[in-house]
Amino acid sequence: MADRQLAPDTPELRALWGSFAWTKDNAAKAKVIVARYPDGRQRSAVMPLLDLAQRQVGAETDTQGWLPIPVMEYVAKELDMPAIRVVEVATFYFMYNLVPVGKFHVQVCGTTPCMLRGSDDIMAACKKRGMSIGHVSADGLWTLTEVECMGNCATAPMVQINDGNYEDLTVERLDAVLDALAAGGSPKEGTQEPGRHTSEPSGGPTSLKEMVTANHDYRGEW
Repeated sequence: MADRQLAPDTPELRALWGSFAWTKDNAAKAKVIVARYPDGRQRSAVMPLLDLAQRQVGAETDTQGWLPIPVMEYVAKELDMPAIRVVEVATFYFMYNLVPVGKFHVQVCGTTPCMLRGSDDIMAACKKRGMSIGHVSADGLWTLTEVECMGNCATAPMVQINDGNYEDLTVERLDAVLDALAAGGSPKEGTQEPGRHTSEPSGGPTSLKEMVTANHDYRGEW
């Protein structure tokens, strides 16, 4: 599992991120987000605002993004809440990165279904490419994290890379995905099993077959 430690609050960190503020576009998005919540409940917007802040940091650093302490303090000020409460949220949820990450954050599921289907080989393939858990690779492209179940047990093993899930992986299929990302491509997300549509049984669905390509209404047939 990832080491959930905050990046040290150093003068260098403050120099880089102490003046963080929303971009014009993100300021408008933040306003819309906060407005979703009733009066007196604006602090409930802390999670989407942290996500927005992480994405802005990512856009500025050409990475997946992370949350320096000054950025979390900015979100706290925006919502008029103690900074420690924002830090508590950010440290609890794995969707928030607490230290710098690479352009692509490779999260390998190591829970039992993925392990039984070969996640150890997937992890080894990542390390063979120069990734190490919790660190940014020398070329700045990759950060590797081992995580617990991400809900794709039927299509194990799987990894999440930034916002995309890649399932039914083998070492060769993972390498193809990583090669495409490194080259600036957009590899197909979801299952990598040829002929598989989503999480139906390997070899194709055995029932409700008409639902594969359309929202078929079976009620008249029952």
